[in-house]
Amino acid sequence: MLSVVAVIPAKDEAARIGATIRAVQGIEGVAAVIVVDDGSSDATARIAADAGAEVVRHARNHGKADALMSGLGRMGGLRRVGRIAPETAALFVDADLEESASAVARLVTPVAEGTAHLSIAIVTRQQGSGGGRGLVVGLARRGIEDLTGWAPVQPLSGMRCLSPAAIDAAIPFARGWGVEVGMTIDVLHAGLSIIEVPCEVHHRVTGTDWRSQAHRGAQYRDVALALAVRRVRRRLARR
Repeated sequence: MLSVVAVIPAKDEAARIGATIRAVQGIEGVAAVIVVDDGSSDATARIAADAGAEVVRHARNHGKADALMSGLGRMGGLRRVGRIAPETAALFVDADLEESASAVARLVTPVAEGTAHLSIAIVTRQQGSGGGRGLVVGLARRGIEDLTGWAPVQPLSGMRCLSPAAIDAAIPFARGWGVEVGMTIDVLHAGLSIIEVPCEVHHRVTGTDWRSQAHRGAQYRDVALALAVRRVRRRLARR
């Protein structure tokens, strides 16, 4: 059975992180759960440690991409993945899934069986209504299709399982909220395979207040930057 390290980036998730960790610990093949406390002001780190996770703490918020890199041990020269077992995969899990996080077990199977190098969760429709208009998703999907010829259903889904080869292809990650878009493009450009898998997970739906709108603005900026960098790389490669 493929050995899997689960990495959970978290900021101010004290109310949910414990249940999420316990659900992930029950997934077959998961050898370790690493929570990256990315500058939380609450008890996220303590609750995660009490639940049995290894905790990596950032004194200030670095953003999602750096949190994932830190969880993989790819910051500061440490290479954590591969240290636990020669063929270790990475399972990225959102911190707010609570008990529904057990559903991401479906992502491990295609990677463990070798039918895909990267599996991405297609998340079912969430309870409640979000405040977005799909601008970021549309930008991400069109950009990925333009650069690779493949149009994902949910290009921004953060629940993913990566084979060791996919990890190497995707590192270093695109900055901030561009991590998923950059990862998808880089894995495909490396000649590796991707599959999308429906998963019954449930997370918080982003609202319509100013903080939510600012979050979407940051997402749009980071996705646009990830795409721009990869377009430049493509042009340079063609010279």
